[in-house]
Amino acid sequence: MQRLRKLVPILILLAGLGLVLVLDLDDWLSIDALREHRADLLAFTTSRPVLSAAVFCCIYALATAVSAPGGALLTLTGGFLFGAVAGTVFSVTGATIGATLVFLAARTAFADLLRARAGSTIERMREGFSRNALSYLLFLRLIPVFPFFIVNLVPAFLGVSLRIYVLATFIGIIPGGFVYALIGSGLGEIFDRNEPFTVASVLDGTIIAGLVGLAIMALLPILHQRLRRK
Repeated sequence: MQRLRKLVPILILLAGLGLVLVLDLDDWLSIDALREHRADLLAFTTSRPVLSAAVFCCIYALATAVSAPGGALLTLTGGFLFGAVAGTVFSVTGATIGATLVFLAARTAFADLLRARAGSTIERMREGFSRNALSYLLFLRLIPVFPFFIVNLVPAFLGVSLRIYVLATFIGIIPGGFVYALIGSGLGEIFDRNEPFTVASVLDGTIIAGLVGLAIMALLPILHQRLRRK
């Protein structure tokens, strides 16, 4: 039974990779595709709210687990389909599940392969995790100093507990997720005006400054520990 439980994340990762290859996410994860299929997507979401939310969370989890491109676009889509608040909840839930699958896979037969992919980044993060794993992981989730997939992997190799990992991941990606979902909730107006859209055009200085401020707050426990030692 224990061996079977260890195989579950690996099987899910393989299934997710197959899904990415079959559906060719690079082609349909785009603002143009969302604009083109807008009516059908909104109709499905309205008529089957529970099913559409579950499907969205599953797609997000699998895309995160196999490190497929388009996480920001998925969050925008969540905001567009479900609104800023619900879109944030569903996106954060899916991303956390997918990241947890990677974390668990890194502790199984995939450990050597995934460790090689993380490379020297493990040593660069070691000190931060050894001082305060929760605070440091919150900081890494708030500010993408390292790629999201790498941050999913390294804690598993540095002995971070599953509880801390899930908690920090879920909380840490909420601010960024809300920003993108909020932007996504206004896509309908952009589509109605037939205007072009880029994420960079709506990420103004206030939003970026807010995210940096949250990241600094996440590092305060580590700073406090250093001051106490001195």
